[in-house]
Amino acid sequence: MTISHPWEGNWKARLYERARARGFDSLTAFADARPAVPLHQLAEELGKEDVAGVQVLNGMLAEAEQRRQVTRFVRDVLVRMLAQSLPDGWPAVMDDASRFLVAKALGRWSGYTPETHQERADQVMAALRAAPPPAGWRPLGPDDELLRTLLPDEQV
Repeated sequence: MTISHPWEGNWKARLYERARARGFDSLTAFADARPAVPLHQLAEELGKEDVAGVQVLNGMLAEAEQRRQVTRFVRDVLVRMLAQSLPDGWPAVMDDASRFLVAKALGRWSGYTPETHQERADQVMAALRAAPPPAGWRPLGPDDELLRTLLPDEQV
């Protein structure tokens, strides 16, 4: 039987098999090797016909929870949403079109943010609106200096 839909079969096993086949021991390692690549593109790399971006997101969150690195995961997803919606970086001018693209990126990120980090995500969005980053700012990964300032790792 061939899988023709992302949700058919054991999709979790399929994700990990595909990541291992590419030389990675986890989905996070696979994603880390592709910083700022949108989730849908990561999914296409793992299987254009039978892997969905939300499945990659789900697997990465599960790994982040196991490793107690959920804040880093939240920053990582923000980077990927910004890269997808703002490929040229933060807009120099906040006209209607730019505001829409920023809102789209931040809204999608907020929707993907676990409930445990929602309040912090709201604070990040408010901070970015109140004091926008420099024009062209494009975080290249979850360890971006500005993002770590806005959303520092938890102290365990």
